[in-house]
Amino acid sequence: MDKLAVYPGSFDPITNGHLDLLERGLKIFDQIVIAIATNPAKQPVFAIEERLELIRLSLEDHPLRGRMRVDAFEGLLVEYVKKVKANAILRGLRAISDFEYEFQMALMNRKLSNEIETLYLMTGMRWIYISSRIIKEVVSSGGCVTGLVPVPVEKALVERLGPSATSKHPNSL
Repeated sequence: MDKLAVYPGSFDPITNGHLDLLERGLKIFDQIVIAIATNPAKQPVFAIEERLELIRLSLEDHPLRGRMRVDAFEGLLVEYVKKVKANAILRGLRAISDFEYEFQMALMNRKLSNEIETLYLMTGMRWIYISSRIIKEVVSSGGCVTGLVPVPVEKALVERLGPSATSKHPNSL
């Protein structure tokens, strides 16, 4: 039986830190589903369909892409995990500030479905300061994020959020 994990997140956008966590997760799991969660509390820059495409483009030449798939879901994460027949949730932790929220979510998920485990990997030191939010702020202020996000993501961000684009797009920061 394959070991399958779900790596949930908003991925607005996916970063090289996310990709690093995926690669490391594939040392533990046979396959990982990158699952874009719909979060009504967030105002995404990219629509779900755009995020799915950006992730696919980012993985296009990845040597492990055959062991990763991309999907989106609404509702409870544990229900989605059951639906895809996974038994684990993969999450990353950057700092102590992530821990409290992640701990609460893991406990609630355990309460909802005690057969699903949550596994945390510490973010690689190279990516510890990276978050999708910070990436968007840097691009919208005219900064360079080369090497911090996959090339297709950087292009999409500059087009959507670059200083000349901010007045043109309704989802701009």
